[in-house]
Formats: sequence, C-alpha cells, structure tokens
Amino acid sequence: MKKLLCLLTLLVLNLPAEAELPFPSKPITLIVPFVPGGGTDSIARDVGKLLSEKLEQTVIVDNKGGGGGAIGANFVAKAPADGYTLLFATSTFATNSSLESSLPFDPDRDFSPVALIGKGPILIVASKSLGVKNIRELLAYAKKKDSNLNFCSAGNGSINHLSGELFKAKTGISMTHIPYKGSGPAVIDLVAGRTQVFFSTVPTILPFVKQKSVDLLAVTGNKRIALFPSIPSTQEAGIKDYDVSTWWGILAPANTPKAVVERLNQAINEITAQDQLKERFISEGASIERETPQEFQSTLRKELAMWKSLVKSAGLSMN
Repeated sequence: MKKLLCLLTLLVLNLPAEAELPFPSKPITLIVPFVPGGGTDSIARDVGKLLSEKLEQTVIVDNKGGGGGAIGANFVAKAPADGYTLLFATSTFATNSSLESSLPFDPDRDFSPVALIGKGPILIVASKSLGVKNIRELLAYAKKKDSNLNFCSAGNGSINHLSGELFKAKTGISMTHIPYKGSGPAVIDLVAGRTQVFFSTVPTILPFVKQKSVDLLAVTGNKRIALFPSIPSTQEAGIKDYDVSTWWGILAPANTPKAVVERLNQAINEITAQDQLKERFISEGASIERETPQEFQSTLRKELAMWKSLVKSAGLSMN
C-alpha cells in the first residue's frame, strides 16, 4: 500500500504544468491600446472573432487606452510570456516609442513579434478653407511669406504627427504641429477650417473625403491605390522616399515560447486569407500582409530605426 501511495505521489508531481498543455487551453486576451469605438478597435474585434473561431478558444478583446497606446503596451510587456495576453499593435506603437523617452518598456526588447496583419497608406488631406488641391499647391502655399501653415494630429507621437514631421523634413517647408486628444476632435477642427492639413489613416478620414468635406491631395507611397485611382502618390508628386504607412500587427511579451508564437502566427495568417478581412482592408485602401515572426521583427526594427532617426534629427520631444 505504501509503495502504491508513493507511485501515485510521483505521478501527481510529474503531471505536466499548465504551460505544457496544448496551446491554447484557456481564453486569450487581446489588448487594444486605445479606447473602444475607433477604427483600430473595430479591426481588432474582427481579428479577435476570427482568431477565436480558428483556435477554437475564446479571444477576449480588452481596451486599455491612454498614453498614446503606452498603457496597453506596458500591460502586455509585463504579462506572463505564455501567449495568453497579446497586444494589437499599430504604427503608433513605433512612432510613440520613438518619441517618448520615458516609457516603462523597451519596444524591441520587451516584446515578441507574432504576426503582421496589414498595411495601409496615409492620406494627405487639407481643409477646404486652405484652398489647395494638390501637393504642388500645398508646397507653394507653405513657401509664401507668413503662411503660418499648420497640421493637426491625434496627439504627440501618433502616426499622424510623425508623418507630418517627416513630410516637413523631406520638403523643407515649415508647418506648426497642433496635437489633439484623438483623431475625432482633430478631424472636427480640420473640417471646420480651424486647422489646415492632416496626415490621416484611411478609416479615420474616408467618410469626409467621400463627402468632399476635405480636399485629398495625395496618398503616401510609390503608387496610387484602387480606392482613389485619380489621386497621385507622394512619389508621383515629387517627394522621394516618403513611403509612410500605417500597419496593424500582433505582439506578445518577450520570451513567449517559440512554438506558441509560431502557432499564433500560422492561425493569424490563415484568418487574414478569409474574405471578411480581405474585403474590409481593400475597402479601406489597405492590403493584407503575411510575415513570419522573424520577418515582422525585422520590419518593426526598421520602423523604429526610421522614426528614431527622424526624432533625433528634427529635435522632437513629447513636450
């Protein structure tokens, strides 16, 4: 009897730990580092729903907004590295991390890139009151004496902000940055003529472009997009090497097991092939992207290096 009890004890002690169970064996939490209701939140919920179906496990979308996305990112950076807490990251993860010097996490060291989901261009739009219809006219206006040109953004460190700063660096013009607490109020003032230029993501400004409430001057990148075939790219407009895009991807805490990262990468790449996501991205001028975790890490590091270089050369800060 004593021998049997010893054997049973040994069996219990040697049962596999939870981390060794097939992944996923419990719900996954997808952290969206912005408030509910925006374009990023909407895309994340589509991804979460499809990922839940693919993995046959609940995916909970949890919004932790604030700090330009830093609060949500820090929550994931400090979470257990087991694949059950993920960050729905956007291009603002890279821009904000490049500008903010006092973040409680390292954007490269504290995360394991899982999968890139998609990319979309930035639309350069102007208030109707500015009276410019293309990039050439915008540059001519900026070079006028006392033009006092300005551009708005969703806040310091946002993709809108650094896209505008990079535009200034590439063209040599002067523009005053006017930060807002989110894209919503920025667009309201742009449409009202209280600000002049906006470097916007497509989902944010698309309804206003369609309503002709703002003037669309160009799309960033080297080629036109199907959504606006008559609008030139910034390359066509003469601004070389101004290839800025917004992107969406999934990050996990650093040191998440390789097998878990690869399982998630495979599942995410499979769901992005589904019509639901493809059609949504196309309708917003974006494209589905599929990369291995290693390729996504390389992409992210290039983004961080580019924005950090701009921040340093332009002498930018969060203040």
